[in-house]
Amino acid sequence: MKTLMEDLRARRLRHVYLLYGDEAYLVRQYKNKLKEALAADGDSMNAAFFDGKDIDPRQLIDLAETMPFFAEHRSIFVDGSGFFKKSPEDLAAYMAEIPETTYFVFSETEVDRRSRLYKQVKKLGHAAEFKRQTDSSLMKWIGRKLEQEGKKAARPAMELFLAKTGSDMETIDRELEKLLCYTMDRDAITEQDVEAVCVESVSGRIFEMVDAIAGRNQQRALELYYDLLTLKEPPMRILFLMMRQFQTLMHLKELAAQGFDRKSMASKAGVPEFAVRKYIGQSQKFGIGQLRQAVRDGVQADEDVKTGKVSDQLAVELFLITYSRDGE
Repeated sequence: MKTLMEDLRARRLRHVYLLYGDEAYLVRQYKNKLKEALAADGDSMNAAFFDGKDIDPRQLIDLAETMPFFAEHRSIFVDGSGFFKKSPEDLAAYMAEIPETTYFVFSETEVDRRSRLYKQVKKLGHAAEFKRQTDSSLMKWIGRKLEQEGKKAARPAMELFLAKTGSDMETIDRELEKLLCYTMDRDAITEQDVEAVCVESVSGRIFEMVDAIAGRNQQRALELYYDLLTLKEPPMRILFLMMRQFQTLMHLKELAAQGFDRKSMASKAGVPEFAVRKYIGQSQKFGIGQLRQAVRDGVQADEDVKTGKVSDQLAVELFLITYSRDGE
């Protein structure tokens, strides 16, 4: 990211860029920055955009060889092609022959770093990976956006906000916009404001669902499950997220028993440091044996669905009923 920003500031752009990674928000932001630098507004003659896995590599090469029309260069933007996993050899070889008048910008979610095309782009241009940001980075980013709007928020409000949104920057940006509109006439954002307008992420609902299971609140656990189904969340993704939650609780419970401090537990379990206390509190509602059994039963539920013994929706429903009923 640093190299990419330096290229943009100096206006010394390379002839091929690859933007990839889990954080789609940053991939899109930097793709737009390159688009602003390379493609003049309304110049459809010299800026071409391709999207999807049915792109013909030969068509890209032919276009790259075409001289720009009354312009200094032409730019070719390629999104979600899958080329960096299957690596078309003719396109990989062409990277060393890109004319001075042509620029390529590839945007992908996943890449194979062993592929020839990836190696060519890294050698001849620049490959920038955009990972999910750390909680401290997100806090700073949110803080800067609030400062630009003449607002501020105390740390508890920021932590509550992140707990609701999760780490996806797209979601954070959307929810922050709602929060700014809601507090338009004030310069301070409070926890009450966050509670009033911010929609809880899927991971937040999963946490609440596991909390309902721990409290033997079967009705609430099922309500949350049906809410997620209404939001078009696939049952097996819900099961996967629940199992991940149980594994996190199990891991943190073991770490706490070994005497690790909060910062170490956050690092080892892969959760935000500010959320460790909340997770530890939830883990204390379960015995270590219960957590292990829940994970085993989740694996079994997954297997039952894959072998056709039960439907996906019913498998998750049965898991919730079993673990949230009194006496379990």
